[in-house]
Amino acid sequence: MTRREHTGDQRHPGISGASPVVAYLANSFPSAVEPYVEDEIDELCKRGIRIIPCSVWRTNLPGGQKTNKRSPVFIVATIHPWLMLNALFFCIRRFPDLEEFFHRIFRDGSESWTARIRALAHTWLGAMLALQLENQKVLQIAIHHGYMAAWIGMVAARLLKIPYSLTLHGSDLLVRPTFLDTKLQNCTVCFTISEFNRRYLLERYPEIDPSHIQVRHMGVRVQAHQPAHPSNRIHPFNLLAVGRLHPVKDHAFLVRACAALKAAGFDLSCRIAGDGPERKKLDRLIRSLNMSREVQLLGHVDHDQLDALYREADLVVLTSVSEGIPLTLMEAMALSRPVLAPAITGLSELVLDGKTGFLYKPGSITSFVERVEFIRRSRSALGSICQAAREHVNLHFNLATNLQRFGDTLLQQILVPEDPTHANSLLQQIQL
Repeated sequence: MTRREHTGDQRHPGISGASPVVAYLANSFPSAVEPYVEDEIDELCKRGIRIIPCSVWRTNLPGGQKTNKRSPVFIVATIHPWLMLNALFFCIRRFPDLEEFFHRIFRDGSESWTARIRALAHTWLGAMLALQLENQKVLQIAIHHGYMAAWIGMVAARLLKIPYSLTLHGSDLLVRPTFLDTKLQNCTVCFTISEFNRRYLLERYPEIDPSHIQVRHMGVRVQAHQPAHPSNRIHPFNLLAVGRLHPVKDHAFLVRACAALKAAGFDLSCRIAGDGPERKKLDRLIRSLNMSREVQLLGHVDHDQLDALYREADLVVLTSVSEGIPLTLMEAMALSRPVLAPAITGLSELVLDGKTGFLYKPGSITSFVERVEFIRRSRSALGSICQAAREHVNLHFNLATNLQRFGDTLLQQILVPEDPTHANSLLQQIQL
């Protein structure tokens, strides 16, 4: 089934007249590892919003896939000399509007000069985006992740004199929070995907109005039928990890942990689904530890194939050093598979240790190995935990339910101005 194009043709009952327009900005769009961006876009389209997808960089789907699911994507970092020159003059001409941002770049904070120069370049890209959008009647910009897209979108919104929202996940606030204070201070609302993240933001940035930080869980589709429970097969014990091969996912830890399990006489098979810059390094590590028989790097895996891998797994594992609340664990739990993850950030909101899954001490191979051995010994008794995991995901991380809440919140808190004296045509289009 193909998704509708992002034109807002399916109108929400509360919207009449011409479709309001929202620009949706991500670092890279479309992205196989960020399906939630398209899900959110589709939800807004269902409500009669016309979406203009924007990507900082031009991107291609893995494996040469092509898609016709969306209207054309605006590419911010496009090589167009006239646009690039116009953006530079636009920044100079509108310097008073951007003075606050230039002040933050050059005078405030403790960022490195490399980060400051990068922010200056992103200001220029923000002007390029504003020029691309200025005749599109955009009413607001929705920005996904707090990386460079956030600064670019913030600048574009300032130049267009429209609001913007921000969605934060994990490493964009925990590992690379560059200039995040300014990005938060200027957004209308910030969505974040866990209670842990919200508490962290409010503690770190006390000047931010707490009502502007909203928890919005990600979600997965929970199938109506009951999946099979874990098998009672004894050999080998099948581990599965799903995620891009990036240092933050720390698959090297998983490979070393598997080597420790093998040394302890544990018969196992470990599959790692995903691709990325760490692949060659992981290949070398697997060979150096003599783990080529036990550990397989599968590369990019289509979703249909991934579903089969989940069902074959005895245990789905995560070894990240920083995370939001990953979809891969939700997908596994929705299929009644046992999961093991590090006790970091907001993961305990999804994986309730001993109730909906298992947690291990972050960075400890010993703890990881002990938990895997315990799970294998307890495999015949995991049915109740797997059932509880499925119910927990259905209750708190159900995609349809959470997307509906997201759409309601966006319409209510962003598209409708807080000050009724600033009403515009959109107030005549949306009837809450």
